[in-house]
Amino acid sequence: MTTAERRREILQILSGAGDPVAARDLAARFGVSRQVIVQDLAVIRASHPHIISTYRGYVMQQPESGFTREFKVRHGSDRTEEELNLIVDHGGWVKNISISHRVYGRMTADLDISCRQDVQDFLQSLAGASSRVLSTATDGYHYHLVEAAARERLDKIGEALKQAGFLAPLQPWEKDETGQGREGERG
Repeated sequence: MTTAERRREILQILSGAGDPVAARDLAARFGVSRQVIVQDLAVIRASHPHIISTYRGYVMQQPESGFTREFKVRHGSDRTEEELNLIVDHGGWVKNISISHRVYGRMTADLDISCRQDVQDFLQSLAGASSRVLSTATDGYHYHLVEAAARERLDKIGEALKQAGFLAPLQPWEKDETGQGREGERG
């Protein structure tokens, strides 16, 4: 099989997969190293930006059809499960996490968490690694880009985050021209 044929087949696998596909699984399927697959996916993603890398593997995202809002939050790593469950229980899909580091700048990692099982899978992957949540680098401050089917759901998520003590105030430089955080409509 040529490199081009393998890449076409990887693209087909991702487009038909309902769950994230790990690079190690693709490597085993094609009889190549994980690094070869990672390189293949880097090339594929250059022309298919809707393929994202999550902690569970590669996912081909469907075109967004909802509303998104970025929430600034703060909490210790001991409340990560509570925070993520709160968001998904209110109909949110946690697309990513970002931090704004004074030295390194803005750093973002895709999460793709849409249900309690995804939360558990994420926490298990952290427990099995020597890594910690990204927000430990910024004293617990971080942002989540959340998608929901309706703006009202995002409002409820924001209120629930506030009630639970997670919501953090935006600094003047974090606000858009309307004085609010970043929000967008898709679809």
